[in-house]
Amino acid sequence: MKSALETLSPTRVKLTVEVPFEELKPSLDAAIKHIGEHVQVPGFRKGKVPARIIEQRVGRAAVLEEAVNNALPDLYGRALEENDVRPLGQPEITDLKVPATDGEDFSFTAEVDRRPEIELPDFSDIELTVDEAVVSDDDVAERLDALRARFGTLKGVDRPVQDGDFVSIDLSAEIDGEEIDAVNGVSYEVGSKNMLEGMDEALVGMAADETKSFVAPLAGGDQEGREANCTVTVLAVKERELPELDDEFAQLASEFDTLEELKADLTQKAEVDAKFAQGVSARDQLLDAILGRVEVPIPEGIVEAEVNSHLEGEGRLEDDEHRAEVDESTRKGLKTQLLLDAIAEREEVQVQQAELIEFLVMNAQQYGMDPNAFAQTLDKEGQIPAMVAEVARRKALASVLEKVSVKDTAGNVVDLNEAVPGTEADEDEPVDAEADGAGDIEAAEAQPTDAPVAEADEADEADEAAKA
Repeated sequence: MKSALETLSPTRVKLTVEVPFEELKPSLDAAIKHIGEHVQVPGFRKGKVPARIIEQRVGRAAVLEEAVNNALPDLYGRALEENDVRPLGQPEITDLKVPATDGEDFSFTAEVDRRPEIELPDFSDIELTVDEAVVSDDDVAERLDALRARFGTLKGVDRPVQDGDFVSIDLSAEIDGEEIDAVNGVSYEVGSKNMLEGMDEALVGMAADETKSFVAPLAGGDQEGREANCTVTVLAVKERELPELDDEFAQLASEFDTLEELKADLTQKAEVDAKFAQGVSARDQLLDAILGRVEVPIPEGIVEAEVNSHLEGEGRLEDDEHRAEVDESTRKGLKTQLLLDAIAEREEVQVQQAELIEFLVMNAQQYGMDPNAFAQTLDKEGQIPAMVAEVARRKALASVLEKVSVKDTAGNVVDLNEAVPGTEADEDEPVDAEADGAGDIEAAEAQPTDAPVAEADEADEADEAAKA
């Protein structure tokens, strides 16, 4: 087999592949054997029909189609390897020339997006500034108030609704005189702003058994976003009584015997959160800094496919303004992935099994799933390599973070090992996944699996995983 590479752009190449008939013949023989096992010809037993008879019976085109479809993935993969191309997504197979008679060569071309070459500068001169990790009395008081609210009790009051009250309400919404939705006896905390826009303002000042109307865009359902005439009736008004701040409350709400011990624990937790916030801020600033320093060519085909898929899922293909927003975020996300993949490769980042498990458990919690069931689902869908790649990207960014200068606004050097816990690699075996085959923006091995002989259809776009 011979292959030639033509660079169409920094992110797209064209492979021309020529295959001698002798290399295709084993696939032809296998196709004839497979077809022969399913064809009945009078006078011959299944599997014993001569090749010449099979070709006469089903046609040479059918034999060639099966042979070529079976041979293409391997031939395409070999061409990628010969030309050191790391693909992003599935190829577009064109110019298929199949042997009309024995002895003729087979050839095809494949256009595919590729991982671009990225020149990485030295990032060690980057300087980042984060807020001081200080904890005030107000921070501790806020945590105490939140804890008291969890153990508070509700009691009915005979007065107009105030911000922070809990109300029992009936609520309905209609558009053009037609009722769209209605709920009865639902409990709601005034000021939480987690229902309809403008409802909190309408409720404040209302009394029990009072009804008021207001206009608001619907927050969900088929009519989401449309203006609706809403009617709310207050059934009851309640206020939350908070327990006294004393040793008895500390024993009720925690494992501590005294209020002072509880405050000390809340102070320590606030300090940990403040340091973690420093790490998050430094990480986000660093990512913006390195994205601004490095030129990363973006494969337009992948961007277009992802944007269209996103908009189609939302039913907003014709929304040009939203398309521009999605296009911008898609480009930034893709640039981030490619850049962090390049850093991971330069730093020779390896993902340990314990790190992958921790990442899967964290994501399972976000989806409210059992970690084992979540891992099995990802494995069944072939998404484990994408998870490995995402962990590698996080480690790549952390490796750069360890080399840059980070100070707080008071000029103190920030210890990132305290700010970003869990960045050190565990002493464990690395997960067996190749770096250039494990990405959210590419299939594990982007090979054609079902390319027809008679026409050159574009293969499916590459699958994507999920996000940081």
